Amino acid sequence: MNEQATLPVQSAREHGLPAVFGRLREEIDQLFDDFSFSRPVRNIFQMSGALDFSPVAEMKDRKDHYELAVELPGMEEKDIDIEFGDGVLAISGEKRAESEEKSGDYLVSERSYGAFRRRLTLPADADPDAIEAKYRHGVLQIRVKKDQQAVNRVRKIAVG
Repeated sequence: MNEQATLPVQSAREHGLPAVFGRLREEIDQLFDDFSFSRPVRNIFQMSGALDFSPVAEMKDRKDHYELAVELPGMEEKDIDIEFGDGVLAISGEKRAESEEKSGDYLVSERSYGAFRRRLTLPADADPDAIEAKYRHGVLQIRVKKDQQAVNRVRKIAVG
C-alpha cells in the first residue's frame, strides 16, 4: 500500500445552486467594472448576509495514522466544533465577518455570516479514541491514529 495517498474531499454545495449565484455575482461585478464605478459605489450593490462557505479538506494516509487538513481562514478556535460517531467525522462552525468603510459623504457597513458543516466518512481502521486536533494560521489539522486491531474485526461470511 502506498504510504502517502491524497484523497480529495468535495462538498455537494460545490456542484449545487449556490455556485450559480456565485457566477451571477461575478458577472454583475464585471458589469460594474465595465462601467468604471469606484470601489465604494460597487460595495453598496454587493450581496451581503449569509456567506456561502464550504471549507476545503484534504486527507492523507500515512503508515500508522491519517492526517486531515481543513482550511478555515478567518475563523477562531472557539467557533469550531468536531464530533465523531458511526465512522463519520463532523466538522462544523460559524464564520462571521463585519466591515465598515467611511469616506467622504458615505458610510458602508456590512455584516455577513455563515454556518458550515462538513461530514467525512473515515476508513474502518480509524481509531475513534485517538483523534487529535490543532488549529493554527487558518488551518485545522486533525490526526487520526489507525486501529491495529481493525483488521481482526473483519469477518468473511460464507454464502450457503
